[in-house]
Amino acid sequence: MVEKHSLDYLREEMQNITNQIIELVHDRMEVAKKIGNIKQQLKIEIEDEKVENDIKKAVLNLTKDIGMDVEFSGRLLNLLLSESVKLQNVQNNGNKNTTHIAIFMKAKELEQNGKKIIHMEVGEPDYPPPIRVKEELAKIYDNKTYHYTEISGIPQLRRAISQKFSNIVPEQVLVTPGGRFAVFCAISSLLKSGDELINIEPSWPAYKECADFIGAKTRTLKTTLEDKWTPNLKTLESLINVNTKMIILNYPNNPTGKVLDSHLLEKIVSIAKDYNLYILSDEVYSDYSFGKYHSIIDFKYDQSIMVSSFSKTYGMTGFRVGYGIANNNIISKMRKIQATSITSVAEPMQYSALAAIGNDIQKNIDLIQSRIKIICKRLQQMKTEFIFPDGAMYVYPKILSENYSDDISLVYDLLEKGVAIAPGSGFGNSYKKFIRISACQSSKLLNDGLDILEKYLK
Repeated sequence: MVEKHSLDYLREEMQNITNQIIELVHDRMEVAKKIGNIKQQLKIEIEDEKVENDIKKAVLNLTKDIGMDVEFSGRLLNLLLSESVKLQNVQNNGNKNTTHIAIFMKAKELEQNGKKIIHMEVGEPDYPPPIRVKEELAKIYDNKTYHYTEISGIPQLRRAISQKFSNIVPEQVLVTPGGRFAVFCAISSLLKSGDELINIEPSWPAYKECADFIGAKTRTLKTTLEDKWTPNLKTLESLINVNTKMIILNYPNNPTGKVLDSHLLEKIVSIAKDYNLYILSDEVYSDYSFGKYHSIIDFKYDQSIMVSSFSKTYGMTGFRVGYGIANNNIISKMRKIQATSITSVAEPMQYSALAAIGNDIQKNIDLIQSRIKIICKRLQQMKTEFIFPDGAMYVYPKILSENYSDDISLVYDLLEKGVAIAPGSGFGNSYKKFIRISACQSSKLLNDGLDILEKYLK
């Protein structure tokens, strides 16, 4: 007979309890399936922020009562909630929002079959990189700049990037393969499974995708056209709990073009300080701000990470060069992700980026702004509603036409007619009556594409 409280007895108890936990988790998943079926019948969204918050409050209260670690129980709950959502998504035939990238790939497929497409779905400038980039590429072979480099990037490039900002040194810069990988490095190195980040929608889908990849939970702060896409700071603060680790900012915003003023940014930084949160600020479109722009770097918050790229500013999307700027401790953590996954950015691409820095980009900025004005002027003549962008490369109108109940139907109808636009729901579940139009084509092509859109909205 096993003696009570002996090691063998306690191990047996632990096994029994673990079995019970697994059985209860299974029961919970079965209930989640039933809930998913009802949601499908009622045609309501799978994720319900209010319901999840109520569950979280109840669990945290229980955790405190029984003397369990609050942060751990919160992370455990987030894993259960995420699995329920995943299960219900699969139940609903794997329904996920169609993104701008999916439309871009479909458009490319149609082009390969001989169909002409006007690309108004992706933010890829139609102008070339500066001529100095071409000259640098021509010298790469003879200069033998085609080897492994330092993980953080070649010193010359990091120095040149740091000199664009006051109080930044090269050691605080990590050169990455595009801005997207800098975002991934920040999220995956600073958060762990079950942690939470707050994302302001509508937003570029990559933030949630990165969080999902590592098992982190995304809490969504939704903004509206009626509020001119301004985030409500009381709502922001209400989303913060013991598991919250990061706030994501993206201004000028993709897709709305919204830019936050310094006063609002200062309040967000203050909230982050109060709760000891990281701020990840994606500033890829900062050069395409049509008014005064304030970087997160200006606020000297030690827990901030600024991400940018050469893709939009210099028309170098295919070169895949971006960067992150943060304090040495954060950069060290991000650097480990890069070292493990890719070693470093291709040396020829780094020297090309170095050649791009310092070139005059005002012509590009003026061109994009003029095209946005063209798009807005045309949209005013259609059944749409929108806010004139403060920056970036897009216009994000709401479709008021009764011909379309959702964005996806319109997007695919237009694709059949040779026009590719991005569905608004790709930037958040609440935006199924919106579309995103990119200003990265010539005015003639934009007008041709808008002619077709206008026809469909009448």
